[in-house]
Amino acid sequence: MKKIISLAFLALSFIFSTPIQADEPLKFGVKAGLNVSDFYFDSDVFDKTNQAGWFIGPTVKFTLPVVGLGMDASVLYDYRSAKLDYATMTQTVKQQQIAIPVNARYSIGLGSMASVFFFGGPQVAFNIGEKEYQWNMSSTYALKNSNFSINLGFGVTAFKHLQVSANYNIACGKTGHATWKTATNAATSAFKKKDSRNSSWQVGVAYFF
Repeated sequence: MKKIISLAFLALSFIFSTPIQADEPLKFGVKAGLNVSDFYFDSDVFDKTNQAGWFIGPTVKFTLPVVGLGMDASVLYDYRSAKLDYATMTQTVKQQQIAIPVNARYSIGLGSMASVFFFGGPQVAFNIGEKEYQWNMSSTYALKNSNFSINLGFGVTAFKHLQVSANYNIACGKTGHATWKTATNAATSAFKKKDSRNSSWQVGVAYFF
């Protein structure tokens, strides 16, 4: 886990290592918020929506002068979970990951005290918690070691330091897969495998120093 976090901070340093002019504000801060996730599987197994979670971590942003264009990036501990029922058993699946979103953003000023911004960009995440869950000998769910997603959202910046945002984190490709046994007839059975995609609505608050 320490190696993953070190690589994440190294990635942030690389992204923002390009020299910028003195009048281009570069700000560091802390970001935290809530996830509301959808765990999509085959309906024969389980399908959970509106599952609550949270995230927290350091963030950095810079904005080009006049035009309102800029970028932001974060290194977030991202926690998502869902209670999934299969047959007569219930299992709590916990997706714990280090997420690194990098967004392009466009800001529109609302006077000297506030601005509205829109943002979007890629996110890569590395799972650092338990990756495999088993209900019985015939049904399991396994998370991938890493996943890729896209963020689209908007927000408001007030007093140059406080930022509130909302976005949808769209899973691209599979986040994990479920495997379960099905009976083909009275004498035989077979295993089925179905990919899952865990997307999430996110509401965040950031404070920049």
